[in-house]
Amino acid sequence: MKKIIIYLISGIIILFLAFLVLFDFNKNDKEKNLEKVTLAEVAHTIFYAPQYVAIEKGYFEEYGIDIELILTAGADKVTAAVLSGDADIGFCGSEATIYVYNGGEKDYLKTFAQLTQKDGTFLVSREKIDNFTLDNLKGKTIIGGRAGGMPEMTFEYALKQNGIDPKKDVTIDTSVAFPAMSGAFIGGQGDFVTLFEPNATDVENQGYGYVVASIGELGGVVPYTSYSARNSYLKNNKQLIENFEKAIQKGLDYVKNHSDKEVAKTILKQFPDTSLNNLTSAVKRYREIEAWADTTQFSEESFNHLQDIMIDNGALEKKVAYNKMIYNEK
Repeated sequence: MKKIIIYLISGIIILFLAFLVLFDFNKNDKEKNLEKVTLAEVAHTIFYAPQYVAIEKGYFEEYGIDIELILTAGADKVTAAVLSGDADIGFCGSEATIYVYNGGEKDYLKTFAQLTQKDGTFLVSREKIDNFTLDNLKGKTIIGGRAGGMPEMTFEYALKQNGIDPKKDVTIDTSVAFPAMSGAFIGGQGDFVTLFEPNATDVENQGYGYVVASIGELGGVVPYTSYSARNSYLKNNKQLIENFEKAIQKGLDYVKNHSDKEVAKTILKQFPDTSLNNLTSAVKRYREIEAWADTTQFSEESFNHLQDIMIDNGALEKKVAYNKMIYNEK
């Protein structure tokens, strides 16, 4: 009887080990079939929730892509990473591709998909202001981000559209690096600051400020944050780019069709220092201003509006043709 039990236990152990070996083999085989793509993102913010949904739900793997996500703070650094070959795809403001094109780069960057369609920053005041209007900014100092970047340009555009001269009526501080903006504000610099989530909520919860407005609501629809790659990379990887777009589209669809809390739970691992409640609140804020696009494709009208903002800011002399900058080969 003991021998029978021993044989049974031995058989179970052998079957279990065989299963583990087979499982590991299948896993490794699947990983070998995935095509690695290094994606450089301009910031790590809840503003990009659909992208993180695509990562956490395995949508990229579903389409044969192994994403390596790297943070390169600042659109200029994202484009530098793509141009140098440190990244295959860049994710930042669409204005960066125009700067590269106008700089004379032969193998320049083309945009092939959008994720967000509005500015994702929120205006945070040091003092609580009831019934806030942009007139409350007059005579104040605002930490606005990098000069020539979409957050700062959109902010200036919104001010002008509301009768405020950004050069005379306010002081916009563009000297603070993007990652240091909330820290500078907490440290006492400026009367206002423009921040993405979760930073805006964090500052508010710590009692250092109050969210008083959404710049996205004021700035209008533009291909605000988009994916781009070298023209040569796009031509040589047509199927991969198509699959990448499909994964992002599934992320957009998920966010659109699920509750704020469901989205927050899905991306919670991407923001380990943010509570589920704060994450849910931030998702809600972005949904309310319709920050996320319905589709990865964007119109010539929205692209031209982005260039209008750049021209208004003095960062661009004349518009670049839509078909020069947009990759759309299906």
